[in-house]
Amino acid sequence: MSKLTLIVAATRTNGIGEHGKLPWHLPKEMSYFQRVTCNAPSGQKNAVVMGRHTWESIPEKFRPLKDRVNVVISRKENYHFGESVQVHRDLASAMEQLRSQSDPAVHRTFLIGGAMLYSACLQLPKTSPIAFVDRVLLTRVIAPSFDRCNVFVPDFLGEWIGAPDFNGWKQATPEAMSEWVGFEVPEGVQEENGVQYEFQLWVRDST
Repeated sequence: MSKLTLIVAATRTNGIGEHGKLPWHLPKEMSYFQRVTCNAPSGQKNAVVMGRHTWESIPEKFRPLKDRVNVVISRKENYHFGESVQVHRDLASAMEQLRSQSDPAVHRTFLIGGAMLYSACLQLPKTSPIAFVDRVLLTRVIAPSFDRCNVFVPDFLGEWIGAPDFNGWKQATPEAMSEWVGFEVPEGVQEENGVQYEFQLWVRDST
């Protein structure tokens, strides 16, 4: 089974974007994202999987995201993403190539957006031959509320409906989170540019 780690910054109501753009400017949070998704053993790289709209939302000077295997899921033909970018029509073919890739070998695969891809992947069962999301690295944006968000990640914890036991997800301790990402993650509520947020890791059993 291929495992996917979903990484996302979302408000308390799971807002992640406003008209195709991030509604906040958090350089330290972006540095955390870069460090997490780049941290791999020598001779290996992590993969970042995204939809076309997420690719387009990245400033051109920053794409492809360096030191990572960039994978774009897109059905749009005759669209130039660049020679170093892997383009697939669906997640199944993307994951198949990443599994077999050896130069460089892929250490971890991160799903970085957008909302439709998040939703589709979170619905994949443990028995799926494609992949299974067993971890979510969630930057929970606490305040302000960013009520103008019009793009949302699914309520995977079931908080909106009062689901028992967070739908089988468990929040990792700060120590476990730091151990998994490979560096010490700041604990508790962080504040940057008037925005309060917290780094969290949620896990679920993949057996």
